[in-house]
Amino acid sequence: MSITTTCIGAYPKPDYVEIGNFAETGAPDDGLTRAFSYTQDSSAEVPEELLLRATQAAIQDQIECGIDIPSDGEQRRENYIHYHCRHLHGIDFDNLTNRVHRNGAAVADLPTINGHIEPRGDHFLDHDFRSAQEFSDRPVKVTVPGPLSIMDTTTNRYYGSDRELAFDLAAALNYEIRALAAAGCKYIQVDEPLFVRKVDDALDFGIESLERCFDGIPADVTRVMHMCCGYPGHLDDENYLKADPDCYQQLARAVDRSSVQQVSIEDAHCLNDLRLLEDFDNTAIILGVVTIASSRIESIDDIEQRLRLALQHIDSTRLLAAPDCGLMMLGRELAMAKLHNMCAAAARI
Repeated sequence: MSITTTCIGAYPKPDYVEIGNFAETGAPDDGLTRAFSYTQDSSAEVPEELLLRATQAAIQDQIECGIDIPSDGEQRRENYIHYHCRHLHGIDFDNLTNRVHRNGAAVADLPTINGHIEPRGDHFLDHDFRSAQEFSDRPVKVTVPGPLSIMDTTTNRYYGSDRELAFDLAAALNYEIRALAAAGCKYIQVDEPLFVRKVDDALDFGIESLERCFDGIPADVTRVMHMCCGYPGHLDDENYLKADPDCYQQLARAVDRSSVQQVSIEDAHCLNDLRLLEDFDNTAIILGVVTIASSRIESIDDIEQRLRLALQHIDSTRLLAAPDCGLMMLGRELAMAKLHNMCAAAARI
């Protein structure tokens, strides 16, 4: 069998879906990325038939390239965090707070937590999943933002401790994740890029709150966690302050002891010391083998070589291939070129 391939989450949106994702910023004088400044909810203004059309196109593109486990492409989302936040009580999108976040790498006008976090009542991701799964006979993966990443992309004006906020967020996310599992979704991914930016918090309460997110999920649902090193403000930005990939080493053993079954890490951007994979005795590794913010298209040979190097440190049954993160920054043509080469490389093994 060849190496299983998957995507992480976001896929480029077509022109007819006018929902923001990440703002192209050029090279701002202060060096800070403004990736989350777009907080206007415009999804309600896009007709459902266009959202379905875009979702179908994103899934079909992935399958055409050879992806085994496609994502829904997050076509309905202005970004992967705030879309979910709009379905929670206690988060105010009318009163925004401008602050630096991502450990000093980015600045944004962020929604404010001003009350107790809890679900608004009606589920929404089960609808997103069912709609997406109609377009494929392959299992469609759906993503959910993790507690630490929500905390870093909002401003807390209510909770007295980060731990308390994290667990209330986890409980609210679990409410939606359970509905997603009940709808038949077999791959549910919690995105926690903040783990590698705030390792102490991740070890102190982040992994525990991640477990709470997955509480009560059936055994036939694969628990996936993604921790990338971050997006730049624009394509081919060489100066963006990414998280330190050495943090993977500090987190590996703790993640491996958790109930997470697959963990996604960057490798194409940072080229880890692949002995890192030996720290995962149980968890499968989704290895990022193509970059998501570089216009350079990795060759099939180069990707195959990296995967074969990885197999010197982990069993083939626990290795999957994927991009480093979501693909929305690349545009459709570049994204498909990278995915095609990635799948071709994986098929050789």
